[in-house]
Amino acid sequence: MTTPATPTTAPAASGTTTTAPAGGRLPNGELRRQVAQVLTDQAGTELTPRNIAAALGGKSSGAIGNALAALTAGGYAEQTSTKPVRYRSTPTTADAAAAPVAVPSGTPRRPRTPRPTTPPATTTPTAPTTPAVTGPVTRPNGQLYHPRKLSGLPDVTALRKLRDAGVAALMYGPPGTGKTSVVEAAFGDLVTIQGDGDTTVADIVGEYTQTPDGKFVFVHGPLVRAMREGRTLFIDDATLIPPTVLAVVYPAMDGRRQIMIKANGGEVIDAAPGFYVVAGHNPGVHGAVLSDALASRFSVQIQVSTDYDLATQLKIDTRAVSVARNLSTRQAGGEIRWAPQLRELLAFQKIADVLGTDAAAGNLIGTAPEEDRDIVATAVKIAFGKTVAPLALGARI
Repeated sequence: MTTPATPTTAPAASGTTTTAPAGGRLPNGELRRQVAQVLTDQAGTELTPRNIAAALGGKSSGAIGNALAALTAGGYAEQTSTKPVRYRSTPTTADAAAAPVAVPSGTPRRPRTPRPTTPPATTTPTAPTTPAVTGPVTRPNGQLYHPRKLSGLPDVTALRKLRDAGVAALMYGPPGTGKTSVVEAAFGDLVTIQGDGDTTVADIVGEYTQTPDGKFVFVHGPLVRAMREGRTLFIDDATLIPPTVLAVVYPAMDGRRQIMIKANGGEVIDAAPGFYVVAGHNPGVHGAVLSDALASRFSVQIQVSTDYDLATQLKIDTRAVSVARNLSTRQAGGEIRWAPQLRELLAFQKIADVLGTDAAAGNLIGTAPEEDRDIVATAVKIAFGKTVAPLALGARI
């Protein structure tokens, strides 16, 4: 057992000591070295973060937990249990305990350059500050996104500027209007959570998974990956996630920019520069709840509706676009609940190219909710000049 450290001096390898800077803050990596030293001194003994914190003079158990997680990830320690979380040394722990962190006496110190508490991503760049886009943007699936105006700027540029400023955005509107498309076009580093009523905290932050050799390891979830790598987290259909579950994201979005994973021994995760949250909300979908707590986290809320002019530019049958415009106006007036959006119009054209216009028009009617189907059928009849039945199987061949 090592001698507990005083507020200004920490035990070091080979009988040396490392003096902490003013204020008691340890040099970078020193706490991990001290934790490794405790594990080495008690080789073969399973220790909890609290045991090690006590051995080091009452240091933060959360900080000890982070140090243990880093040592384990590098193979310098081994996690032996989860409840409670315990660790023990490995054959390489002594190497981590002997890592040189002290500054030799008599050597001039260089001015210390402040560093972020969490290193920036090495494989994914943080949000770039780019000039306004002037044309279509390619999405990850290879499709082109045609930007629209948002407060005088292309929407893609406006969203990137909001990220630079740290202003979380909520995109809301009916399904199929292009919320996901604009987010994918704006941010090339997305980590996505597809929300639904069955989403759990484990789906967001991670959970223990059994390896082929029978051990259990904690696999971090999308929120942790986005935080550590400074990426954009897109919570699609965020308002379908139970509010008590979604609350796990809130500490990462506010001034703390930090979360604690209770399931992994109180592991603390800090957000790297560039971390950003954007969400999608479908107000008319059954079960979608925009709670006050959620709404308050998104300082800017942007309505997304279908761009029917774009539908025409994409050479979608003008009669189908006319039907959609008509029904959208009636929807806005509260006469019906449903109107075709860009997604349905794109599907219309694909079906028309394969099965013909009548089949595509019939499918448009069949896609509508049953309570609105008669009104949609009438709008189709007016636009196409004929009565069209919902797409259905006929007599046996």
